[in-house]
Parts: sequence; structure tokens; C-alpha cells
Amino acid sequence: MTAPPRSRIAAAWQELRPFQVFVAIACALLVFVRLGSEVREGESFFYDRWLLLALRHADDLSVPIGPAWLKRAMIDFTGFGDVTGLTLVTIAAAGYLIAARRYRTALFLSGAAISGSVIGGVLKAFFARPRPDVVPHLVQVTNLSFPSGHALNSAVIYLTIGLILARSATDRRVQRYIHGVAIFMTTGLGISRIYLGVHYPSDVLAGWLAGAAFATLIWTLALSLERRREIEPPAPK
Repeated sequence: MTAPPRSRIAAAWQELRPFQVFVAIACALLVFVRLGSEVREGESFFYDRWLLLALRHADDLSVPIGPAWLKRAMIDFTGFGDVTGLTLVTIAAAGYLIAARRYRTALFLSGAAISGSVIGGVLKAFFARPRPDVVPHLVQVTNLSFPSGHALNSAVIYLTIGLILARSATDRRVQRYIHGVAIFMTTGLGISRIYLGVHYPSDVLAGWLAGAAFATLIWTLALSLERRREIEPPAPK
């Protein structure tokens, strides 16, 4: 019996998935390398200074645009991307997986989080870009700037957690919700760093690119390990 057209299309799409993943990772890394090469040469991007200044009042650069509550919200929100915030989120997600008896998956997730943090630290040390001095910082920072650790680590952790947890959901609306929350957290944390003046926009863009590429690689590895039963697949739907 000939398979219906939709089934054939789905099968063909499934066969192309490794190629799609490769293209996505390659494109992200290509743009990242382009940004990084400019940073290593000491070059700046026109939008870096422009956007940081656009988010402040021209007569007082220490005052960001928007209502006073927005500044407080951004300061609070950015905490979800620091070491403490991401560690707590990872522990909570790993705890959920342990409660669901997916012990090896919990260990895999923890290893991915630690690996992403290490990679971010290595990249910062390699590029050694100082923090922006275009506008006053609204939160205290001490380490280097490129790529943004908040953007990179949030992409690694929130996207990886979202993809793993969504596979346990039986309802596509629930899956889309989990994916949406992961993307919102990743995007929002990067934006908060620009708004607070502690990162250039190019730092955040580079962090998103590197983090998304790493999360995609981790997700592909997780699927492969699931098929080989080296980590536990989600319960049958």
C-alpha cells in the first residue's frame, strides 16, 4: 500500500533532520565567528553604542528609558540568568526528572549545564572584551563581556530544559507553552543585560548564537542516547 502524501512528507522531513541540525549549528557558529573576529581585532559595531544610548535619557545617561518599575523589573529578572538563578533552575529540572525516575537524563542535563558554563568562561577569557563604558551600569559586574554569559548560559539551560521537559507532555499546546517559556526566558535575559548597560548588543547576540548552537547539539545528542537507551526516554504517550 502506498503511503499517503502527508506520511511521505513527514518521513522525508525526518530523514533530513540531521542535515537541518547541521545547517542550523553551522549558521549560528559562522555568525558567531564573524562577530568574534571583529572583537578580537578591537573593532566595534555601529549598533552597539547606538542602542545602549537609545535606552537612556539623553540628559542623564544613568537613567534608563521607561517607567521606574521597568528598571526594577529588569534588575530582578536578570537574576534568573546569573549563577545562582541558573543553578536553582537546573536543580529543579533535574529534581523533576529524578522524581520521574529518569536518573540518567537528570545527570545528562546537569552535565550539559556545567559544560555550557565552562564553554562560556573559556570564550570570555579568549576574547577578553572589556565591559561597555558607554553608559553607567545599573548592576554590578566584574568579569569580561564577550560573549554574554547570561545570554549563552540561559540559551543552553532554558532551551535544553524546555526541549527535554516538553517531550514528556502529551498535549501539543503544553509542548508549545514549554517551548515558549524557554524562548521567552532566553530572549528576555539577553535584553535585560543590554537595558542595564552591562553588555553590548553584540555580546548578547553572540551569547544567543553560541548557546543556541550548543543547546541544539545537546538536544541531538540526547535524542541519539534515548534511541540507544543510554538515557531514559519519556514515558509513552
